[in-house]
Amino acid sequence: MSNLENKYQIPIKKTRVRSSTLVFPFGTGAMIDLPDWVLMTVSGEHWDRKKLTTIHDERLEKILKVREFKSPVVKQSDKDLADEKKDKLYIPFVQFPTWYFCPKCRRFKPLKEWEQDYKRVNGDDAVMVIRPVCSKCRIKLAPARLVVACENGHIDDFPWIAWTHLKNHKKICENPKLKIKTSGVTSGLEGISVECESCNARVNLSGTFTGKDKNEFESLENIAKQKQLVDDDFSLKCKGNRPWDGTKDMNCGVYPTTTQRGATNIYFPKIESSIVIPPYSDKFTKMIEESDSFVTMNTELEFIEKRNLSNEEKEKTIKETIDKISEETNLNKYTVKKIVLRKLESSDDESLTTDKTKYKEDEYKALIGDLSYDIFNQADFKVEPVEGSNYGKSYIKKVVLVHRMKEVRVLTGFSRINGPDNNVMDSDDESNEGKCKIIRPLSDKNWYPAIEVNGEGIFIEFDDKLIGKWADENSEVLKRVNSLNKKYYKILSDRGFLLRKITPKFVLLHTLSHLIIKELSFKCGYSSTSLRERIYCNTESDNYNMSGIMIYTANGDAEGTLGGLVRQGKSDRLSKIIDNAIEKARFCSSDPVCIESLGQGRDGLNLSACFSCCLISETSCEEFNTLLDRALIVGTLDNERIGFFNSYK
Repeated sequence: MSNLENKYQIPIKKTRVRSSTLVFPFGTGAMIDLPDWVLMTVSGEHWDRKKLTTIHDERLEKILKVREFKSPVVKQSDKDLADEKKDKLYIPFVQFPTWYFCPKCRRFKPLKEWEQDYKRVNGDDAVMVIRPVCSKCRIKLAPARLVVACENGHIDDFPWIAWTHLKNHKKICENPKLKIKTSGVTSGLEGISVECESCNARVNLSGTFTGKDKNEFESLENIAKQKQLVDDDFSLKCKGNRPWDGTKDMNCGVYPTTTQRGATNIYFPKIESSIVIPPYSDKFTKMIEESDSFVTMNTELEFIEKRNLSNEEKEKTIKETIDKISEETNLNKYTVKKIVLRKLESSDDESLTTDKTKYKEDEYKALIGDLSYDIFNQADFKVEPVEGSNYGKSYIKKVVLVHRMKEVRVLTGFSRINGPDNNVMDSDDESNEGKCKIIRPLSDKNWYPAIEVNGEGIFIEFDDKLIGKWADENSEVLKRVNSLNKKYYKILSDRGFLLRKITPKFVLLHTLSHLIIKELSFKCGYSSTSLRERIYCNTESDNYNMSGIMIYTANGDAEGTLGGLVRQGKSDRLSKIIDNAIEKARFCSSDPVCIESLGQGRDGLNLSACFSCCLISETSCEEFNTLLDRALIVGTLDNERIGFFNSYK
């Protein structure tokens, strides 16, 4: 574990961290607040790879150009092994932030100085490994509330010493001793100040955040140099600190942004999600993937690639492995060869790496029955199609009850300050997406951290012709959606992201999906966080029409795995659920403000939609609670005709 402090590796069982959260929301580079510490999850190359669970999704592996995914979640079948070796099965963390203060004596300094202080007073610092305590007051230390981060993904402690002195137009004293003082009037930053006992420099924290048009650190640095408070080589620019892997990027060159430790812009995970579909979900593929010989082959092929050995060596390894897998699994050698060679083929369709909508086409085809496969040979994809006529709704073309499905969620990177382009499935190394740098969770290109969710769901296919007719006959619909597009395009172009056109059909399907999730949560007892949506909607440039939504269990190991959600998709219940969802959408406790809104929510990317009527948990929404408009469902006070469900029952 070079570059990392061994003493700050905390076993999962002691931190009480749910292992699945180490992919999302507390993946590599993210801070997690624990009772005694604030820790940061380290990069994947420092995980104990041999003890991680291997999972596969052949489609996603080819798009991301990796051989496998690794999960910190122990499968149920491996429970006995996990119990036997539970002391060794952990994901390491590092200490961040490193500045702590004592709530009683108010002393404020880095953790290393606290350790030295404790060791000087008590003879050793063993207690500090378990929890940070003040050597004088013997109470638990509290972490600093502020940190600095930059758009290149780096993060560091706030420059407390330099800020306190230079803000007072003083030189940094030789022996700074900081204390945090509170006024008791307010709990906000304006009620907190930092002072140096050595030189009486004092500064209030209310002015620490960077303004919109200027960077406070750049301004402070320029003033300090003009007044000769610092040397010419002094800089408050980002130091390129990467605590998650113990390295530094020495040439970052940008001024950081001050942010609170728990702010939403401190960490944006880039998660790729995929449904495992035929033929990749069949029993034979699963048997081969779980065989010891296949695991060994991947390890050997990785070694061959790293050493740049000959193709003959690679072909020999593959041929020998096919024989071993056939013997181990008792499968026909021809079947094994066909599946293994298919898995080793690279993806020829490069467009999939830049368009999530196109990636979903195969899922849509599998759900509606346009993809031929052996239904009796499926291990992770079992569906029951039901004709839409059974539901008594003109707009429902088909309903598919998904009795069993597997979703794979992969952490491909993260960014800070600016969110990544979530419409792009990026497979490159650390790269810039517009003004947002994506930091990869590990340097090893052969795998990504991931989790798999086995659950159930309801897929609804809508009549595309009816939706098209409704949009064409209502000019007000297009006008409302165009106003969203203008805002959306401005955000995308400013950040350099992939442009896509938001259509009335997409806003309609997305809003209806939210309303159904809220109704399921209210009517059937599912928490909104236990359900997720998947929107299938083609763009105007696509040749293949998709008009569907799937609502499925997001936490398959916790609730909703015993057929409860599928039962709600039966014809005697789903129709009532949709009717109730639409009826409740007609009224919002924030009306008339909500229904008349022309822009609300993040960046004004919602029209008639707020938390009282349409918004759900952001972890359940594909678009982070944006691009919603209740008016397209039920109409406005002035024009009920634009509501799709006022025209079609």
